[in-house]
Amino acid sequence: MNDDDFNMSMRKFLKQVGVTSQQAIEAAMREAGGERTAGRTFPVTVTLRIGDLDLEHVVEGRIAGPKDAGR
Repeated sequence: MNDDDFNMSMRKFLKQVGVTSQQAIEAAMREAGGERTAGRTFPVTVTLRIGDLDLEHVVEGRIAGPKDAGR
């Protein structure tokens, strides 16, 4: 695999992670309902593992819920 193939496959994977993660977070916020999410900030942890490379990378952050969810 050359560098271009590697970069393209990595970008494709990261795009899939970003898009599907956003969809899952939005769905969870909707399902939880406005009262549980409005104005709150939620701690978030993402763990990336590549078992064959013994890689475990953890990213932590916060996501703010919608200010006026369901109101």
